Amino acid sequence: MLGVKLKNYIHLHVLIFIAGFTAILGKLITIKAIPLVWFRMLIAGVIMFAFIKISKIRLHISLKTFSKFAVAGIVVALHWITFFGAIDVSNVSITLVMFSTGAFFASFIEPIVYKRKIIWYEIIFGIIVIIGVYIIMNSEFKYINGIILGVISAFLSSLFAVLNGKFVEKHNASTISFYEFICGVAFISIYLVFSADGFTQENFFILSTNDWIYIFILASICTAYAFIASTHIMLHISPYTVVLTYNLEIIYGIILALLLFPEDEKMSPGFYYGSILVIITVLANGILKNKRKIKSDVGIDVS
Repeated sequence: MLGVKLKNYIHLHVLIFIAGFTAILGKLITIKAIPLVWFRMLIAGVIMFAFIKISKIRLHISLKTFSKFAVAGIVVALHWITFFGAIDVSNVSITLVMFSTGAFFASFIEPIVYKRKIIWYEIIFGIIVIIGVYIIMNSEFKYINGIILGVISAFLSSLFAVLNGKFVEKHNASTISFYEFICGVAFISIYLVFSADGFTQENFFILSTNDWIYIFILASICTAYAFIASTHIMLHISPYTVVLTYNLEIIYGIILALLLFPEDEKMSPGFYYGSILVIITVLANGILKNKRKIKSDVGIDVS
C-alpha cells in the first residue's frame, strides 16, 4: 500500500503533467485565443459552481470583495488570452519558456503587495533570466511576437497568483475561482459584443467535434479539476514544494510538444541554451525561497 504522502506526490506530478498538457491543447484547438478562453472560463465556471453546491460551500461575499475578485478574473482572462495567443504565433516551446519567467515577476510584485523588501538574490536571478531570454530572442527572432506575448502572459500570471495569495487568507479557494471565472467570462463577453469577430460571427458556436472535446478537457480536467485537486494536495504537501515542483511543467510540456509536433517544435541550439539557463535559474530561486522560509519559520534571522 502506498503511503498518503507518496500518493499525493504522485498526484502532484499527474497535475503537473496536466498543466504541461494545457499548452498542447492550445496547439490542437483550432479557434482563436479569445473565444477559446471564453469557452474555457464559462465551462470551468459551471463545473466549479456544481462543485460548490455539492460541497455546500458558502458563496455569499460583499460587493467590495466581489470587485476585487472581478479584477483578478480579468487579469487571469488576459493571462490565458496572451498565453494561447503566444502559442498561435510561435509554438509551445517558446510559450512555456517565456511563461517560466513569471517567477521573477512575482519576486518584484510580491514586495509591493506584501510590503516586504526585495531579496538580493532575486535581483541577480532576474538579470540571469533576462540574459536567457535575450539568448532565445537572438536565436529565434522569427518568434518575437510569441516571445513578447509569452512574457506578458507570465507577468499577468504572477500578478494573478499574488492577488490570489491575498484572497485565500480570508476566503474559500473555490469561491474565489468561481467569481473570477464568471467575471472573466463577462469581461470577454463585453469585448466580443463589440468585436467584428465576436458573437455576431455565424460560426462562433459551431465548432468541430475535436475542438469541443479538447475545450471540454481543457475546462474540466486542466482547469476546474486541477485547481480543486491542487488545493487538496496542499493539505498534505507544503505549498512551497508544490510551487517548486510545478516548475517541471515547462519540461513536461516541451517534451510532449517535441513528441507530438516534432517539426514545429524543433528549435535552434541557442533556444535550448537560453531555456536551460532560465529553467535552472527558476529552480534555484524556488529552492532558495524554500530554505529562506524554513529558516524564518524556526526563528533564524535571514535578513
